[in-house]
Amino acid sequence: MRHPHHYRISIALAISAGAWGIYWLPQRILEDGGLTGGWGTISQMVIGFLLLSPIAIWRLIKGRGTGFELPVVGLLMGGGFICYALSFLLTDVIKALILFYMTPIWTTIFEIIFLKKKHGWQRVLTLSLALGGLWVVFSQTTFLPLPQNAGDFLALIGGVMFAGGMIRLESVKIDGVFPIIFSFFFYGALFNIVAGFFLSDYLGAVPELQAFVSMSVFLILLSVFYFIPTGIVILWAPTQLGAGLCSILFLSEILVGVISSSLLTDEPFGWREILGSTMIIIGGILAVVLPSKTEVKS
Repeated sequence: MRHPHHYRISIALAISAGAWGIYWLPQRILEDGGLTGGWGTISQMVIGFLLLSPIAIWRLIKGRGTGFELPVVGLLMGGGFICYALSFLLTDVIKALILFYMTPIWTTIFEIIFLKKKHGWQRVLTLSLALGGLWVVFSQTTFLPLPQNAGDFLALIGGVMFAGGMIRLESVKIDGVFPIIFSFFFYGALFNIVAGFFLSDYLGAVPELQAFVSMSVFLILLSVFYFIPTGIVILWAPTQLGAGLCSILFLSEILVGVISSSLLTDEPFGWREILGSTMIIIGGILAVVLPSKTEVKS
């Protein structure tokens, strides 16, 4: 049975995920401000946790869910995002994008194994279009993106973890959307600290305090108006639409990323980008419009 606001939530998710396609732009600003080597990502996770902590404390006093009770969801989704972000430090951007965005495959497999869902030709069609479009966009650089280094494996593991987190969201009872977003920041920050310890050689030395201070206003604005709002939609949508559909709609990030980089940098935008983007768009539209196998039976 579809959510009564199925189409609205799908559009909101596509827009929110698409907004992450320009995530590279604030990252460059943070690097120019001195937060290099992944310290910008670490700062964003900590800032998000600090901003949401007062609400978590208030909810704890009221006896409501805070997100502390969702360690599996938080570690999988927060940790998956951290793996994805840190993979850019260790491998090519293109390979990181492709390997992480294999999530539609993992969500489909996990749905079959853990949720006992049976998919029909609709999922085969939409998956083929979406992932085929992803391959067309990047095939000139990477024909078959097999993991070859630590960054590749981080991106791949990040996608598997994020897919697992979405599947977990479908099977747990949650007191509203706040516990999801707070668990993402809290457990993601913890995961980030541990990962940062093991990847200290790649993160480099901790930036000077002045760099954090000078970028603090930008970090807060980035969290309040970008990171947290889009994160709420992205993390809440799987509970309403299902992980499989969401993982396909997440590919809107690729579309915006390819287009924005071509407009704002010297990145090319030719027939591969046009054809691949069109296939991803069609796959996403069909995933939203076509009824699932269970819906057909009902």
